[in-house]
Amino acid sequence: MKNRKANITILTFVAVSMGIVLSCCQGNSANAIKKPTFTEHIAPIIHKHCSGCHREGGVAPFSLITYEQVKKKAKTIAKVTKNRFMPPWPADPKYSHFIGENFLSEIELETIQNWVIQKTPEGNKGKLAAYAPPNWQSNIGKPDLVLALDTVQLYPDFRDRFFLMKIAGLIPSDTWVRAVEFVAGTQDQVHHFNGHLLLYDFNAKKNIFEGMKRTEISNGEYDQDFGHLKLQNDDGSYPLRIHSAVNYLPGVMGTAYPNGIGTFRLTRKFAFVGNDMHFGPGDQKTVDHSFINVFYSKTPPSREVAEIMLGTNGVSEIVPPLKILPNTESKHVTKFLVPKDISVLTINPHLHLLGKSFLAYAIKPNGDTVKLIRIAAWDFRWQYFYTFTKMVPIPKGSTIFAEATFDNTANNPNNPNNPPKLVGERLEYGGASMRAADEMFQFIITYSIYQKGDENVSLER
Repeated sequence: MKNRKANITILTFVAVSMGIVLSCCQGNSANAIKKPTFTEHIAPIIHKHCSGCHREGGVAPFSLITYEQVKKKAKTIAKVTKNRFMPPWPADPKYSHFIGENFLSEIELETIQNWVIQKTPEGNKGKLAAYAPPNWQSNIGKPDLVLALDTVQLYPDFRDRFFLMKIAGLIPSDTWVRAVEFVAGTQDQVHHFNGHLLLYDFNAKKNIFEGMKRTEISNGEYDQDFGHLKLQNDDGSYPLRIHSAVNYLPGVMGTAYPNGIGTFRLTRKFAFVGNDMHFGPGDQKTVDHSFINVFYSKTPPSREVAEIMLGTNGVSEIVPPLKILPNTESKHVTKFLVPKDISVLTINPHLHLLGKSFLAYAIKPNGDTVKLIRIAAWDFRWQYFYTFTKMVPIPKGSTIFAEATFDNTANNPNNPNNPPKLVGERLEYGGASMRAADEMFQFIITYSIYQKGDENVSLER
């Protein structure tokens, strides 16, 4: 069933993606090691760029730690790195730069090719630098608190499934928190998790764990099902809510800011509420064991952060409206006039399976351009939250533009429909269906109100 299996994009290595060469040359390939060995030259490259995911307990399907493991996959590694399919880094580094960029230099690429051509020599084992994979699953570091979501049984029924989730917690005392991170249990089927945080006064709710941990829904049923989770205080009032305290999309890894930026206080009694958690269509029977990592801080907040969302369900309209005709490619634009001086920290482009490319930038009142992000070949599987290396000021009166192209033809191997059909936003769900087979166009911007000198504030943690 080609049209169904096309939905399962996280497991599908598509030829189109492998054919796109990312323009990120760093260094001259002529300077590559001519006779590399694994212990001296290849292991440092693999451990730096690949082993974080390709390890036991990592998100990748096999490990790349030892010489034997890497040698076994050597030809595949040479192919997917040469075509820049791996390591995955969709953003064009010739357009803008972010923390944690994970792409290979031309020297590293050529060194890998030379090693495979020369039959993968191991080299002197004594020169192999030690590599110890972390014993936790996180992009940020070792978490201070891990909260498990209720497990979900998934079936090979090629059906989207949506849940409301409650993940309640009780800690010894109120605590500053610098970051929250969602980690998907079934990487190939968790489409997204949108999470809020409820902060309870200690005496306002006697039993924080009462009510259901989860309830299955279909789009548009949120109001009637929230009651099953027992989120209210004992007197029927609602606690303080932090909107979008933790979110996830395919490929997203956690973000933490330094120096108290975005830090908040976690009360002794609290609950994360997933509104909603979406599992995409799948062809395997499995159990999802997703969890949330919480990272404490000794530093009180120094800067508050907020979000602007352009496009679908956001503050700006999409022109033309997101209705993509079958057997066509189309371009859509959304824009936003910045009402006050801001400093951008993190950005997140979001499209679904028909996405082909994405571009975002700002035009200042004086006509100067602020380059935000360019993704030449959209890949549904890797939708990072991109954090800039330094804050990016955008002055009042600037216009932020986001441009996206979509491919609704049979040539798109990710197209969920065969033959192609009309795809777009589902207005009956308030502007957007969360189903992977429908389409969205969003650009989410995390920012802080501008302060003098922000352009020199590093976001490296």
